[in-house]
Amino acid sequence: MTRPIVGIVGNHHLINETYEVHGAGRMISQSVSEVAEAVPMIIPADPAFVSINELCDVCDGFLFPGGRPNVHPEEYGHAPTEAHGAFDRGRDGIALPLIRELTERGQPYLAICRGYQEVAVAFGSTLHPEIRDLPGRDNHRMPPDGTIDEKFALRHSVRFTEGGPFHRLMGADEVMTNTLHGQGVVDAGPRFVVDGWAPDGTPEAAYIKDAPGFTLSVQWHPEYNAANDPVSRKLYSAFGDALRGWSVARRQVPTRAIA
Repeated sequence: MTRPIVGIVGNHHLINETYEVHGAGRMISQSVSEVAEAVPMIIPADPAFVSINELCDVCDGFLFPGGRPNVHPEEYGHAPTEAHGAFDRGRDGIALPLIRELTERGQPYLAICRGYQEVAVAFGSTLHPEIRDLPGRDNHRMPPDGTIDEKFALRHSVRFTEGGPFHRLMGADEVMTNTLHGQGVVDAGPRFVVDGWAPDGTPEAAYIKDAPGFTLSVQWHPEYNAANDPVSRKLYSAFGDALRGWSVARRQVPTRAIA
């Protein structure tokens, strides 16, 4: 069986401060290929190059990965400040309308870190530029030192809503995850349903209310060690099942009744 195609929304980078690229981490491609069992395809995140309808027609589903630039605060009605850091308006211009279109179509997507925040904003949520600055919140940023394994180590638990989608998927009401983000959701939009929280109350897992397809989003990074981590494997495997279901359904050709 042909593997489904996953569009990975790329991030804008400069190589040697001069050469522009759209890219995505190797971990993301590896987790899509090995665990979701799909073909990873990096998407240039710029509406000057691709349209939403073209992307939806080419790909069976999408992954919205993390990225250093943040969603521009104008997208959720706030003024930009120095605390908001860098932005990628090209990715904003692709990701936000694409998320809304996919949701209404029922086409599957998985969103991670910045992707989680994009889904939140696409459905009316607001973000805080530095969650650690809020009273009672912890520092969720990547540790500044250490190896990759140490940076992506499991650092806190995430508690799920009893009986919710993540509880059912994981078979547990609490799991351990890594944490590598600065921003976080403050006020959730009416359809952005927070389904998991860190011990300090930071929203960490969500889905879209009344969506006909797979819309799971997480604030942590399940792409790290995805084949071996039980939480990541369950999430990616469920995403893969949704992709294959969509792929089969879209390729079915109605047969003519024989009189």
